[in-house]
Amino acid sequence: MPDGLQAYCRECSAEYYRQRQEAKGKTVREKVAVPPGHKRCPQCAVVKPHCEWERNKSSSDGWASYCRSCRKTRNEESRLKRTYGLTAVERDAMVASQRGLCVICLNAPAAHVDHCHKTGRVRGVLCFNCNSAIGKLGDDPGAVRRAASYLEGNSWKPILVAPGVYQLPS
Repeated sequence: MPDGLQAYCRECSAEYYRQRQEAKGKTVREKVAVPPGHKRCPQCAVVKPHCEWERNKSSSDGWASYCRSCRKTRNEESRLKRTYGLTAVERDAMVASQRGLCVICLNAPAAHVDHCHKTGRVRGVLCFNCNSAIGKLGDDPGAVRRAASYLEGNSWKPILVAPGVYQLPS
């Protein structure tokens, strides 16, 4: 309007908007009363105090769109999809097929996705130590075999048996 005011009050405009959206087959969530110092998370639908939100200067209210716990799960799901092409459900199914344990050491919980760095193919879910050990050995099966041989006491270099006499590894 020329005077800068709307023709209808806020409540009537909101009701008219709701009716138009419902006519299109869309739903509009109910407005929830939020006390000062709190915000409602759209994912978990819980009103939480500002201490459970991260700051975001670019948003209109200065707070992030989702609470910390929801942001954490959303970021983890996004990283899984972006990095490995997996959903959280697919990863959880892999962990369940391994009975929740790392397939290498068989005693730690499987929590880290292991993949081939050359092809990007996901091999399984391992514990942190086994996943990092494979990474440190450069995803080289020969290096892993030599490490296992070393741990079993089989040396890779000649062993001095007597002065001037060496035993070669088999």
